[in-house]
Amino acid sequence: MKAWIEKQFQLKEYHTSIKTELMAGFATFITMAYVLATVPNMLGSAGLDRNVVLTIMILLIIATTLGMALYTNRPFALAPGLGSVSIVAGMIANENISPEIAAGVIFWSGILFCFISFFGLREAVVKVIPPSLKQAVSAGVGLFIALIGAKGCGLIVANEAKNSLGFGDLTSPTVLLALIGFVLIMLAKVRNIPGGMIIAIFVTTLIGIPMGITKMPEHIFSLPVSPGPQFMRIDFLGALNFAYIPFLIALFVPDFFSTFGTVLGVGAKAGYLDEDGNLPGIDKCFKVDALSTVVGGLFGIPSMTTYLESSVGVEAGGKTGLTAVGTCIAFALTLLFTPLALMIPSAATAPALMVIGIGMLSSMKNIHYEDLTEAFPAFICITFTIFGNNIANGICLAIPVYLLMKLMAGKRKEINYVLYILTAVCVLYFYTLIR
Repeated sequence: MKAWIEKQFQLKEYHTSIKTELMAGFATFITMAYVLATVPNMLGSAGLDRNVVLTIMILLIIATTLGMALYTNRPFALAPGLGSVSIVAGMIANENISPEIAAGVIFWSGILFCFISFFGLREAVVKVIPPSLKQAVSAGVGLFIALIGAKGCGLIVANEAKNSLGFGDLTSPTVLLALIGFVLIMLAKVRNIPGGMIIAIFVTTLIGIPMGITKMPEHIFSLPVSPGPQFMRIDFLGALNFAYIPFLIALFVPDFFSTFGTVLGVGAKAGYLDEDGNLPGIDKCFKVDALSTVVGGLFGIPSMTTYLESSVGVEAGGKTGLTAVGTCIAFALTLLFTPLALMIPSAATAPALMVIGIGMLSSMKNIHYEDLTEAFPAFICITFTIFGNNIANGICLAIPVYLLMKLMAGKRKEINYVLYILTAVCVLYFYTLIR
């Protein structure tokens, strides 16, 4: 078994070990565990069976993440994108679109993703994006991860009176517990304690018990329900109605660019990027992500996408696909021990996301600030990833700005023709948001 693991995941080449990889995978799982509650609740509110959704989602996470591990040897985990989940829930609940049609739209968005990934168009798209924007994507992803953590524990909240983000209740037990966790993680980092992040999360979870934040489960075991009722509950032809094209675009564009941003951002954190900001083997990551969305559509589960929380596993020492295997093992156990997984509060995982996100800002040093046509689009990409609350929003706004600034500066020769096509896609994407 050890020989096969070494051959498959090349642990010696990456200077890592089985123990480190599996522990890193568990760290990724801990920070992703919130999907066990959020996704079934969001789709359940739209009328789907929560228990069935939970079982299907866990099985899809295991299957797709395992595919990523074995095919790409990267420590990336997949799960339904929350943005896509909210779109699909809105389609069913607000637009009165049937679950069968919604599943078909998910399926065809995955097919479009596959077409781009398997027929060479993906490579053209990724290569034409300038290095400065690729570096900005990594920094934007870092800030977005940090914001997710800060919002998750209540440190940052939406202030309706001022129509902006601001500090939450700094005296609330949840915020105080998150700050304790932040101090513990920083202590572990400066002391170079092996597995320090996981230890800090567990200690923070235990501290949360007397504070009333960590809720002890009523049951330890839970049996999964059959996923059968939702399999192939899909209307392939009905979803091709022209009226649903905007929803297809709204699902496809964020899935494509979020995957692009996530693998680059996490890849940069892991040290995978070359001098041009490219990730070797990124085409394999896109293929797995695309096929995962197609398979998810067959079960009515919105876009399966590479998760930002994979960065936690990288921070914990994960370097190969064996980390993703560790995440799969942890999710497999939740089929029987879901209550235990849900016991870990967001206040315990939020500090890890904030620390990792801040660390990803180092990519900003590679941006050419002396050239405004490079620096300003990079600034747009980073800031509007946060302001727009979505990785795709930042990228889709930065690409047209980059094209426009190059044209205004008389640098037409620096523009690849594919960039014009990308700009048109970005404009179409924003049209679907405002129609």
